[in-house]
Amino acid sequence: MADSNALSRTASIARKTGETDIKLSLNVDGSGVAEIETDVPFFNHMLHAFTKNAMFDLKVEATGDIEIDDHHTVEDIGIVLGQALRESLGDKSGIKRYASAYIPMDEALAQVIIDISNRPHFEYRAAYPSHQVGSFSTELVHEFLWKFALEARITLHVILHYGHNTHHMIEAIFKALGRALDEATSIDPRVKGVPSTKGVL
Repeated sequence: MADSNALSRTASIARKTGETDIKLSLNVDGSGVAEIETDVPFFNHMLHAFTKNAMFDLKVEATGDIEIDDHHTVEDIGIVLGQALRESLGDKSGIKRYASAYIPMDEALAQVIIDISNRPHFEYRAAYPSHQVGSFSTELVHEFLWKFALEARITLHVILHYGHNTHHMIEAIFKALGRALDEATSIDPRVKGVPSTKGVL
């Protein structure tokens, strides 16, 4: 089920399947407050970093079949977060729409480019020196971002330029995602209506 308020740019979504149980609320016009409770500790850390840099308020309560692995939990949070972002932006009137962000994390450098286009597309250029950070599989970064872009209906390009510490490299991506979304979702007073020559996004 879902509930949204276009005026305050918020959305709350609950999703329950045979694999996961997720409750998520998002306020795009927040102050970077994260309340994250999942069974995947490293992913909690990444969602905190994302939220702080996006200046969103994000609350996530999620449980899943982590006795199998973390895949379903991470994937389904990507789905629900994407849906919440799409709902919270309403018809997208007044937003900047496009944004890009470079974020360094010590030796690592990540770049994220976004178009809130209503045309879901995902490009990912990243290679990591390790397949895992603790018990977290690096392939789940792709899974989360892909499902997020698909459900948010945004064009998302992620480029990891370099790095040698896998934790730093992934964290740089999540911080860059937050920074780019903060700018792309920001209201520009010069924009009248929807930022598209088509008149709709």
